[in-house]
Amino acid sequence: MTHCNSSNPSDKNTTAGIKQIAVLGMPNTGKSTFFNRFTGANASVGNWPGITVDLMMAKIKIDDQEVQVVDLPGIYDLRGFSEDEAVVRRFFEITPIHLVIIILNATQIDRQISLALQVKHLQLSAVLLLNMADEAPKFGVSIDHDKASEHLGMPVVPISAKYGQGYSQAYKTIQEELAKGNEPFSVGKVEDNFAPEQQIALEMETLLQNAVHTSTEVKKNLTSRLDKILLHPVLGLPIFFGAMYLIFQFIYMLGTPLQDYLGNALTWFKDNALEPVLAGFSYQGVWGKFFHDFLINGIYEGIGTVATFLPMIFLFFICMAILEDSGYLSRSAYLMDALMERLGLDGRSFVMSLMGFGCNVPAIMGLRVMRSPALRLLSMLVIPFSLCSARLNVFIFMTTAIFTPQQATKVLFSLYIFSFTAAILTAILFQNKYPNQEPFLLELPPYRFPTFKHMIMRAWREVMHFMVWSRRFIIFGVVVIWFCNNFPTNVLPASPQTISGMIGQFTQPILQPLGINPQLAVALIFGFVAKEIVLGGLAVIYSTQNDAGLAKAISQQIDWVQAYSFMLFTLLYVPCISTITVIKTESKSAKFAWITVVWSVGLAWITSFIFYQSARALGF
Repeated sequence: MTHCNSSNPSDKNTTAGIKQIAVLGMPNTGKSTFFNRFTGANASVGNWPGITVDLMMAKIKIDDQEVQVVDLPGIYDLRGFSEDEAVVRRFFEITPIHLVIIILNATQIDRQISLALQVKHLQLSAVLLLNMADEAPKFGVSIDHDKASEHLGMPVVPISAKYGQGYSQAYKTIQEELAKGNEPFSVGKVEDNFAPEQQIALEMETLLQNAVHTSTEVKKNLTSRLDKILLHPVLGLPIFFGAMYLIFQFIYMLGTPLQDYLGNALTWFKDNALEPVLAGFSYQGVWGKFFHDFLINGIYEGIGTVATFLPMIFLFFICMAILEDSGYLSRSAYLMDALMERLGLDGRSFVMSLMGFGCNVPAIMGLRVMRSPALRLLSMLVIPFSLCSARLNVFIFMTTAIFTPQQATKVLFSLYIFSFTAAILTAILFQNKYPNQEPFLLELPPYRFPTFKHMIMRAWREVMHFMVWSRRFIIFGVVVIWFCNNFPTNVLPASPQTISGMIGQFTQPILQPLGINPQLAVALIFGFVAKEIVLGGLAVIYSTQNDAGLAKAISQQIDWVQAYSFMLFTLLYVPCISTITVIKTESKSAKFAWITVVWSVGLAWITSFIFYQSARALGF
C-alpha cells in the first residue's frame, strides 16, 4: 500500500479538499441504481487521467465537505482479464481513495462475497452495502450483518437501492467513515496486494458458515415458477417474440392518439402564435417571404414533425424499462445464447443489440465488458442493424401514413425481424474472420417489477437524451435541406432545377431500381449525418403545413411497395456519423469502420432491390 503523493497522475481530479469515493460492484447488483440515488442528477461521464475509458462521476456534498463519487465498471473479480477489470485495477493503482462503497446482491452473497474479501486485502477503507436485502428471505438467505462486518473489517449495511430501504443508515455509515479523516491511499500494484486464492476461499467459507444461513427448504418462489415457462427450451423464444409484438401493439394503441394531440397542439401554436408574429415578414418583399418560409416551413415544420413522435419514443422506453428492470431482458440473453454461439457471438451481443434499439452509440460502448477483441468487433458489425429510436421515428410515420393501424403494427414488427435477420446474416458471414473463444457467464436476477417512478424517469431521460443529442443534427439537416430545396431562388421550390432536385436526380440510376424517388433520396443522403434528419427533411422537402399534410403528400406520391423498400433501406444502410465515429474509436481501426459502412450500404441496396423487384414482378 502506498500513500498518495503530489506526483500521482490523477491528482488533477483530486484537488485539495475534495474527497474521493469509488463505487464498486458486480454487474446486475443495483450499483447504478444506488449511484443515481446517492448522487441525484449531478452525474456526468468524463475522462479519467490514465484510464482508457470514460467513467461516470458526480460531485456532491456530505457534511459540507465536497466529495467526488466515481461509478466504476461492474466486475466479477479483481483478478479477471476483461477490459473492465483492468480499468478497475488501473483506477485503484493511480487514484488516492478515501472510501470504497461495495455493492453486492444479498440473494447471491455466496457467489459475490469474494469481491469484498479482495477489496479487504487491498487495505482500503470500505463500506459493504448488501442490496436487495428485502428479497433475500424469499430465497432462504439470512445474513448476520454484524458478524459479516467483523469478518470483513468493514461496516455492512442491508439496503434496497430500488425502494430506498436502509438508505438512510447506509448514508449515515458513509458519513461516519468519511468523518474519521483517513488519509487517501492508492494501492500501488494491485497484483502485489492479492491474497492467495486458497486464502480467499478459506475466508469466504468461514464467513458464510458464521454469518450466512441458507435454508435448504425454500418454497418455489415466483422467479422459479416463471422461469419454468419463460425459459422453456421450446416455448421460450416464441413467448419472447410474442411479448415484443404485444409491446408494438401497445405503443400504437396508446401512442397514436397522444401523437395526434401533440401534433394538433403544435399546429395551434403555429397558427395562433407563430404565424401572427412572423406575418409582417410576408409583406417585406421577396426576401421577407423567403425568411418567413424558412422559419415556418424550414425550422418549425422540420423540428415539429420529429417532435410529434416523442410520445411513441416515451412509451417504447417505458416498455424497455419494464423488460430490463424486471429481469426478463437478461433471460432473453440466456434464451438467445445457444443461437448466438453458433454465430460466433453470445447472449451479451444480443442484449447489446436490444440496447441499440434506443441508440447504437451506447450499445457499442457497452461492448467493453467483453474480454475477446474478436467478439467485440463482430458485435460492432451486428449492432448497427438494431432499429434505433431515430429510425423508429421514420418507420412509425411511414407506417401510419401508408398502412392501416392493423397493418402498421405487423409492418413495424416485420422490420424488427429484418433487423435480427440482417444481424444473423452478418454474423454468419464474418464469424470466421473474427473467431471468439470467450466463455459466456450470466447471472439471472430475480424477477421484480420496476417502480412507476423509475419507469417514468428512465423514459424521460431517454427522450431528453434523444432531443438533446439529436437537435443539433435535426436543425443542421432541415436548414441545409431547406436551402437545397429553395436555391436557386429563380426556380420553383423542390423542382428538378433546385440543388435538392439535382441531387435527387443524380441518385436515380442507383436508387430508382429500389423504388426510391428523388425526394426520398435527398432525405436518405442527409440521413447519413443522423437518422433524425430523415423525417424532418421529408417535411421540408414536401413543404407541408402540418404532419397530416406530410402524410397525405407522401401517400399520394408512393405506394406501399415503395414505402416498404424505403424503410428497408433506411433500416440497413450506413449508420449515422456518431455511430461510425464510436466504432472507429472502440475498434481503434479506421479500416474496420469503413468495412461497416460498405457492408451496411451494400446489404441495404441488395435487400431493397430484391424486395422491390420481386413485389413488382408479382404484380403489386
